[in-house]
Amino acid sequence: MSGHSKWATIKHKKGAADKARGKLFAKLIRQVEVAAREGGGDPDSNPTLRTMFQKAREASVPLDTIERAIKRGTGELEGVRYEQVNYEGYAPSGVAVIVECLTDNRNRTGADIRSTFSKNGGSMAEPGAVSWQFERKGVILVPSSVSDDEIMLVALEAGADDIAAAGDQWQITTPPSAMPAVRTALEEAGIAVESAEVTLLASSTVALDNESDAKKVLHLVDLLEDHDDVQNVYANFDIPDSVLELVGG
Repeated sequence: MSGHSKWATIKHKKGAADKARGKLFAKLIRQVEVAAREGGGDPDSNPTLRTMFQKAREASVPLDTIERAIKRGTGELEGVRYEQVNYEGYAPSGVAVIVECLTDNRNRTGADIRSTFSKNGGSMAEPGAVSWQFERKGVILVPSSVSDDEIMLVALEAGADDIAAAGDQWQITTPPSAMPAVRTALEEAGIAVESAEVTLLASSTVALDNESDAKKVLHLVDLLEDHDDVQNVYANFDIPDSVLELVGG
């Protein structure tokens, strides 16, 4: 598992996700709206919307709030029109970073992201400068208490690419389009799914072996994630557990 995934897990366990629930709701609702606009309002025929709908429900976003977001996306209700824009850059220590945004003002968002990079030891990069180091994949996490044989039997048959140990979980990697089917197959087999999302995985990582470097990179990532228009931040750092415990302690 990448260092970024481990850091996200620590923040979740420490309750940071609950403190930011309002901001999380806003980001998920925006994702639902854009998915509905781009692929239609029926989750059965729009797999992206189905995934966003499920994520919103798992985060306890009220059903009527999700339904209004879908209607705004399809044009049944009036709303702000968001566009997707990605930014690429480098954090301290040469860590590659991709920032995915949904914004109603590209100029404002771009200026904010550039400022966040430059004020925190990083720098923006040209489009394509770092994205070649990442590949879009579906990632599903299930408890390690389930046997690997059982997971392999179900997940691989449903279209998964790989299964690997990730701390106290199994990490199942899939092609993006296969992620919903693999998740459904696991759940129908009685295997608990702890998380499932389409994400970017780095093909290589930058090791951050000391507390100072790790803190600088994680501080920048946290600031980027805190921006209202930012939906996801991906980075190719890897932090040893011993260092991560110091930073998160």
